[in-house]
Amino acid sequence: MTVAEATSSLRVGTLVLNNDLRHPALVAREAAAVDVFTSGRFELGIGAGHARPEYEESGIVFEPGTIRVARLAESVQVIKGLWAGTPTNFVGEHYQIQGHLSYPNPVQEPHPPLLIGGNARSLLRLAAREADIVGFTGLGRTLDDGQHHETSGFTAAAAAERLAVVRKAAAERFASLELHALVQAVVVTDYRERASAELAQRVHLPNAAEVLGSPFLLVGTASQMADSLRQRRAELGMSYFTVFEQNMDALQPVVAILAGG
Repeated sequence: MTVAEATSSLRVGTLVLNNDLRHPALVAREAAAVDVFTSGRFELGIGAGHARPEYEESGIVFEPGTIRVARLAESVQVIKGLWAGTPTNFVGEHYQIQGHLSYPNPVQEPHPPLLIGGNARSLLRLAAREADIVGFTGLGRTLDDGQHHETSGFTAAAAAERLAVVRKAAAERFASLELHALVQAVVVTDYRERASAELAQRVHLPNAAEVLGSPFLLVGTASQMADSLRQRRAELGMSYFTVFEQNMDALQPVVAILAGG
């Protein structure tokens, strides 16, 4: 809400909530309220959870990914049902809702855009079936520290493989989906090849070419990065990109170039 109050046009949202930390009835109510307060500028991003330490520190059992994704699938059904503005009944393995009526109703119809993000195939299939925005992270298995991940999904080929999973699962819905990528690293430099080779070593990719082709990495001048984003839109259909807070200033000139072009 603080971000939303600073502008009258930019959309705001979550990227992404851990489904296991909040009951879907609460998420539906809070999301609808923010949608009302922002005059319909909210989008809900949600995922299945991935960091074991986050669960252990909270006293929540960290169950296998298949269970977490199944629970997220039920949560999505509950949230969409409550957003419809009528008493909701739902009986699932993980959630049971009996005649619950959520308030307020969201402004956007049929509901605020739903973003489901991650990298696991089962999660992306769920996103293909249920989300308005499919979020790709490029991140493989979460390492034991809960903060770092395998980077096997960073390459353009790996992204294309995940995209194919979504395309198949979405079927006729695919044309209406917005495709999103979470950019994991941004390096502003006039020495693109050298910086890409150094980044390749840090993220365990074989060479600079794989870095330059990755939809999850941006390296170069503002003009070069703008060209990279245009290329990813043309080749992969990805038109929605998010960077981390520490990279926002670096992306300002890139946004200016794209907005003008």
